[in-house]
Amino acid sequence: MAPTGRAALLAALGTLPVGVWEPSWTGILAVNTPLALACACDYALAAPVRRLGFIRSGDTSARLGETADVTLTVTNPSKRPLRAHLRDAWPPSSWLPGSEVAASRHRLTIPPGERRRVTTHLRPTRRGDRQADRVTIRSYGPLGLFARQSSHKVPWTVRVLPPFTSRKHLPSKLARLRELDGRTSVLTRGEGTEFDSLREYIPGDDTRSIDWRATARQSSLAVRTWRPERDRHILLVLDTGRTSAGRVGDAPRLDASMDAALLLAALASRAGDRVDLLAYDRRVRALVQGRTAGDVLPSLVNAMAPLEPELVETDARGLTATALRTAPRRALIVLLTTLDAAPVEQGLLPVLSRLTQRHSVLVASVADPHIARMADSRGTTEAVYEAAAAAQAQADRHRTAEQLRRHGVTVVDATPDNLAPALADAYLALKAAGRL
Repeated sequence: MAPTGRAALLAALGTLPVGVWEPSWTGILAVNTPLALACACDYALAAPVRRLGFIRSGDTSARLGETADVTLTVTNPSKRPLRAHLRDAWPPSSWLPGSEVAASRHRLTIPPGERRRVTTHLRPTRRGDRQADRVTIRSYGPLGLFARQSSHKVPWTVRVLPPFTSRKHLPSKLARLRELDGRTSVLTRGEGTEFDSLREYIPGDDTRSIDWRATARQSSLAVRTWRPERDRHILLVLDTGRTSAGRVGDAPRLDASMDAALLLAALASRAGDRVDLLAYDRRVRALVQGRTAGDVLPSLVNAMAPLEPELVETDARGLTATALRTAPRRALIVLLTTLDAAPVEQGLLPVLSRLTQRHSVLVASVADPHIARMADSRGTTEAVYEAAAAAQAQADRHRTAEQLRRHGVTVVDATPDNLAPALADAYLALKAAGRL
């Protein structure tokens, strides 16, 4: 039985010496005129690809590490059935390594005048906006000998949001917040408190808390009790300069700072405080202001998603001036930056007094856990030298932190896994002490 279709073409071509045949109509006619006619018919019967219709739908956002499904609806307006291979191209970081081919390629069969849907499953490996590149479709004839091919721009954007892995700590921090707000007797002097209730005087109470008008109406001394003030202003300041680009583990320091800022924002908004965000290096990279408690966390996540570290030295004076304009009244300014000696001593310390005169300031920094492991290493000459270098680096960070504390700044220095809960604990401690 004589071979037909693709097999016939290959059999015919196999009779020629290597290098003689070129994929052209002239070469095919030289081999077999009937086969050439079959190829021409196959090409003519392949559905046209330039007039195909494409519509996208599906997810427009996903957290880092989660899957986003984008559906592509393909319409075949011609009178020929479409038999095609389709490639839905996205940036390489839209998939896990090695999974792009399986995720982006689809087979399609669409009868004349009908439409079909294919779904591309994205699993991004980086934050930010992922934009569809192009859709390339190859339409085959009934014999599969020849194909028509065309590429189409079908725009779609998926915003990859920060993963917010520290969310797991939120229930325990909220429990501590409820315990703080639910104390039956909280007597706190100074700024950052508001009146709670009256109770009977107990020896040892501050005499300045006696309410003489209430005492005149009853037979015993009455004192005012206070509770931590709500509706305070929290300004989260992300340093997006070059020091935030340093990788700690598998991610830049900026990612760990974002995660800690999100946990603090979720906790503070539940406490009734107003939370704003400023991302800055030499100019404003992101600014979120005036959001309600229910809208603040989605707004922060959306603003943080496209942020990337900038390989420039942060302008500490510009950052301070922008922070003061953003928070004109007393607030807690949480600055997520580095504790490296040079940027702090040459940049932040000279302008720090402008912030501390008006605001409470908390500096949070990401420590490298590898430094702690190096400091504990022993056993070989190389390990001892590494331990000495790590000890020197730790001493420099401790000295820088102590300089900030002498200026009245609260300092949190923790590894990426511990920074978010440590920052939340520092916020709760400030609130309990009435320092907000």
